[in-house]
This record gives sequence, structure tokens and C-alpha cells, in this order.
Amino acid sequence: MPTHHEIPATPETMVLGYFDAALAPVLTVESGDTVTLHSHPAGGRESLHPDPARVPADLTVALDRLKPGPGPHFVTGPVRVRGAEPGDMLQVDILDLKFRLDWGFVAILPLLGTLPDEFTDYETVHADIDVARGVCRLPWGTELPLDPFFGILGTAPPAAWGRVGTPVPRAFGGNMDNKEMRVGTSLFLPVFNPGAGFYAGDGHGVQGDGEVCITALETGLTGTFRLTVRKDLPGAWPFAETPTDLMSIGLHESLDEAMRQAVREMVRLVCARTNLTRNQAYMLCSLAGNLRITQTVDGNKGVHMLMPKAALAPKG
Repeated sequence: MPTHHEIPATPETMVLGYFDAALAPVLTVESGDTVTLHSHPAGGRESLHPDPARVPADLTVALDRLKPGPGPHFVTGPVRVRGAEPGDMLQVDILDLKFRLDWGFVAILPLLGTLPDEFTDYETVHADIDVARGVCRLPWGTELPLDPFFGILGTAPPAAWGRVGTPVPRAFGGNMDNKEMRVGTSLFLPVFNPGAGFYAGDGHGVQGDGEVCITALETGLTGTFRLTVRKDLPGAWPFAETPTDLMSIGLHESLDEAMRQAVREMVRLVCARTNLTRNQAYMLCSLAGNLRITQTVDGNKGVHMLMPKAALAPKG
């Protein structure tokens, strides 16, 4: 029977700003087990809520004790999954997401974002999170529906890469900032090291496609995931499946190249699931696939394609 595990948000169970295949696992699980992990919001002390009473003690402890890496993100993990080997895929079923904080922040920061030269009046604002009503309230009065997800979901990078900063999403996933990673979605991540080394962090309360100013509503989340080793899935690039759509992922410094990769990967995924030829799959992408700009701010920009599963006739 699968076992459930829980990882608290402590300095012993997370790192700040990097991924590293050499890190010892904070937890070892069997394939098919479920894991609930707790996380802190990205950012440093300058991003904390101005009311100290609303800043949890464990966040302050983490800021005091963790040595920062090249990125601003707390990431919980790594989690070792027994049986995972290089060349496998790790299936991450997103089962539940809950808010740990009643606030989040949004910021305009130096040299970051989509229009860094046009927005130099740097500012951080805080929004109240009302879980009971399912909304956040921005300082100017606008209320937006909450739609939480983890911006960072990934496996450990290849050992040869050494320590890798959290800001740039890569072949192992990481800081993809993809708003489709909500409850009910399954993410499939390449495994580069024995045990996979699963990480999660960078909780978002709501985000638009693009994340144009550099942040979403940055907040702390608790997530529950089912981690399953898949040895039957070819390919070495992340993809996902929502309740309604198959999703391909493109990541590149060039938005055009990220778009091309998303299309190319969807053609591959469609061919793997159906009897369609590459030409037929390409035409189907033109008729039924929907390209979305994931984010434009993380070094490697993101584009994803959503293909309705209703348009995919299974292999006969």
C-alpha cells in the first residue's frame, strides 16, 4: 500500500536559491507514495509583510539560517524516489494545494521583468489573501480569484552541471512558472540521477500567462503530490497533462524558439499517443492546439501548447 509522508518547512528540509544533484535527500519514498511538503515564498526580508505578526516564525528562521544561492527561491527537497533511474520519467500528480499565509507580495525589481528599462520606480506591494472567499485583495482595491500553483517543480539537474541557480527553468523543470500546474494536473519530469531528487517551491497565489513584471502573487503554499516512477515513457523533456488537455512545454532564451519547441514536443506527444503520422499530428496542432506564453521573465522564456484530449483518438 502507498505510504503518505510529510516534510515541514525547516532549514533542514530546504535550500535557498539553487538545485544540486549532490545534495542528500531529505526524504526517501517508494514509487506511488504521496508527499505533503510545506514551502516559503520567494524573496528576502525586503519582501516580508510589514506587520511582523503576520510573518510566521519558521520563515524568519529559514531566512536567518539558510545560506542563499544565486536565486531567491526557497525549495523544499530533494525527495528520493526508490527505483528512479536516469532515463526514466517522474510522474508528479498534483493532489492538493493550500495556502500557508494570508498575504502575498508583488514586486517591480531592478533589471528584471519584461520591460526593465521602462519601469524603474521599484516597488513591492502586499495583497491580502482571503481563503474563505477565494480571492486576494490588492492595495488599490481590486480583487482577483485565487488560483494557486507551485512555480518550481523539478527533479535534480544532471550531476555534471553542478550547482544550478533556481531562476532559469531547464530540462529538469524547475522555475517554469506555469499556471496550469494546479490541482488535478500531472507533470512528467525527466530523471537525470538515481532517485530523481524531486523539489518544489515558489508558491503562487495567482498569476497571468507571462508573469510580465517578474513576480506572481508570491506566497507560501503546502502541496500534496503523488510521485510515481515511469519507465514506459520515451523522451527526456518535461510535459504535463491536465484533466482536459495534453500539454507540451518549450523553454528557450528566444520566445520564437520556445514556441517551436512546444510545437515540436506536441507533435511528438501526439504521435506517441495515437496512430497519426507526424504530418497529421502537425496539422492537428494547427487546428486544435492552443499556444500560451508561460512566462517572459526567467531567462529561458516559456511557451506551452494545450491540446484537448478529446481531439486525440487513442491508438487502435
